[in-house]
Amino acid sequence: MTASGGRQKVHIVTMGCSKNVVDSEKLMAQLRLNDFELADSIEQADIAVINTCGFIEAAKEESIDAIVDTVRRKGKGELRKVYAVGCLTERYRTALAKELPEVDAFFGSNDPGSLLRELGAEEKKELLGERVLTTPPHYAYMKISEGCDRPCSFCAIPSMRGRHVSRPMDEIVREAEVLAARGVKELMVIGQDTTMYGLDLYGDRRLGLLLGRLADIPGIAWVRLLYAYPSHFPLDVAEVIAGHPRICKYLDIPVQHVADRVLQSMRRGITRRAMLNLLETITTKVPGIALRTTLIVGYPEEGEAEFRELLGFVKAARFARLGVFGYSQEEGTAASALGDPIPQAEKERRRAAIMEAQREISRERNEQSIGTRRRVLIDREEGGFLVGRTEHDAPEIDNEVFVTPNGVSAPGDFLDVEITDATEYDLYGRA
Repeated sequence: MTASGGRQKVHIVTMGCSKNVVDSEKLMAQLRLNDFELADSIEQADIAVINTCGFIEAAKEESIDAIVDTVRRKGKGELRKVYAVGCLTERYRTALAKELPEVDAFFGSNDPGSLLRELGAEEKKELLGERVLTTPPHYAYMKISEGCDRPCSFCAIPSMRGRHVSRPMDEIVREAEVLAARGVKELMVIGQDTTMYGLDLYGDRRLGLLLGRLADIPGIAWVRLLYAYPSHFPLDVAEVIAGHPRICKYLDIPVQHVADRVLQSMRRGITRRAMLNLLETITTKVPGIALRTTLIVGYPEEGEAEFRELLGFVKAARFARLGVFGYSQEEGTAASALGDPIPQAEKERRRAAIMEAQREISRERNEQSIGTRRRVLIDREEGGFLVGRTEHDAPEIDNEVFVTPNGVSAPGDFLDVEITDATEYDLYGRA
């Protein structure tokens, strides 16, 4: 299983969110510069690294399943070494080491140097911003900060990722310039809470300034903002989005809930009235913006009345994009003391009701696009179509546009597309 010339072959399995994707990509760059070979699949590797997620119960189970599956491969002689890193191991390292002694070592979420030393590699500090992209080559995630200072009662991220730490702006811009030179056209700005960017480094929030600098980089066509916390949202960001043609008219702003009783228990730092005022202000400042949000149903303080209030809010707000999670009780969080009184079947019922309402909203919004022309970034080819996205859609989570080709085009190209048909979550058109 060792590559020719004695080079060790490593395969990294990435679980969870886009922040983990960036961590894995930077680890790959370190390994490559240390003369390791990166295996495209676990079958080709002799060392496996599982970058785990510990956000909610389903994600934890998925990460544990991945570790167990990899350990089985090691037991069959298909792998020499298995390592686990990331959020799950940061949170449960001792318990995991006891239950899974076949794993050679566990490492946390913010210490890639320890894993590299375990592998006999040297952490090369000069590789600032260097990454091996695992996304399609025309887009990349840009992590601008690590950790979170928010006190949300349901969330264990601070215990896994630590306090909020902003990356220096010039460092982020240099990394983006390198990515642009490699052909990246779209940057997706991410962090546990992007709206806090700069406060710890500069004494004030500088997310708007950063977005503008990224959008001014030659070669970057789209800059997209995700994970924007609603409480004390910096309104200058809305003005920057409105004023810069290369910043997508798109905002991912996790609302989570809208009933005051639930928001207070969740420690979200915002009321229903303030939330509605904020959303109205953003849509006024940025005409045509696509707002994406996530919600939690089945939180312990969510009775039927609070759920009905949330459902009514969804129908009235008419978000362009929306996702729903069932509440997951996480030990060590403030909400864990409330128990988990709402049965899983009821959580699923509530989730289904909201998604059904959103499905109808999405269908109506999409049908309004028929006959319009949209600028579409092509991500892939599939079944005779070119499949891409408008500026109102992030990859993997939002709507797609299926384009009948007219001439020679390829992933990474921008096309002007006439929309001819629509379904709940997809658009169809011709170039």
